[in-house]
Amino acid sequence: MSSHWEEYFATLWSSLASDAPAPIPQYRFAPPRKWRADFAWPEQKVMLEIHGGEFAGGRHTRGAGMARDFEKHNAAVAAGWRVFYVTGKMLEDDPYGVVDMVHRAVRRG
Repeated sequence: MSSHWEEYFATLWSSLASDAPAPIPQYRFAPPRKWRADFAWPEQKVMLEIHGGEFAGGRHTRGAGMARDFEKHNAAVAAGWRVFYVTGKMLEDDPYGVVDMVHRAVRRG
């Protein structure tokens, strides 16, 4: 299931970064683990995680949720992925900057 922010990012990416490969949403990057990246560019080993609800006490801001996020993040980095984390507020405040940041990493490969 995609969130409002994931849908928003997908729309931004398709319009602002049309010269780059399309991301794979909900990409399982570490089978047999069930971890999924919100968006991934497997050839470039770049992934994007969007954390919404950061100011509403969402899962990502509580101890157990943060610990699971850190475990997932560390496994991705150990496997050679470049992981970008953004919040809904970051997408809201600077959508072009977020897309540009990820676009530069994807272009670098």
